Amino acid sequence: MYQHVELDRSDKAGFYAGLLQVLDSVLRGEADPISNLANTAALLYDQLPRLNWAGFYLLKKDELIVGPFQGKPACSRIALGRGVCGTAARERRTIVVPDVHAFPGHIACDPASRAELVVPMIDTRARLIGVLDLDSPDPGRFTHEDAQGLEALVRRLLSHCAFGD
Repeated sequence: MYQHVELDRSDKAGFYAGLLQVLDSVLRGEADPISNLANTAALLYDQLPRLNWAGFYLLKKDELIVGPFQGKPACSRIALGRGVCGTAARERRTIVVPDVHAFPGHIACDPASRAELVVPMIDTRARLIGVLDLDSPDPGRFTHEDAQGLEALVRRLLSHCAFGD
């Protein structure tokens, strides 16, 4: 059972190291991807300050379909290459957007969102599974350190999940 832990946010590297430990304890013994994605979205929403959306889009054929998340209702489907999520998925790279209004083709699911960070989920066999998407109402909310910490978190999450072939 998850109990909120106050992680030290003064040192981002230490914060993300602690977050990985909490993630391991939350996911220990569970391999179901939907369960693990849901608990990871809830953990991120609980632990990361100044978020208004935290969740996953999963690749189905040639589009991203909304998966487990925390926040307001979201866009159900996003084409590869469209918006921040679709671009990160197509290019298979993390994208940090300080101001979503400056990102060409940004999809405004929640008009309160101003900053976004998207991490592609790529398994050990180089398959694109989907993306982790975080939104914030604060411009410039996400940093390079956040991107690195969340990339490590996605790798750890995928090590706990049994995605089908």
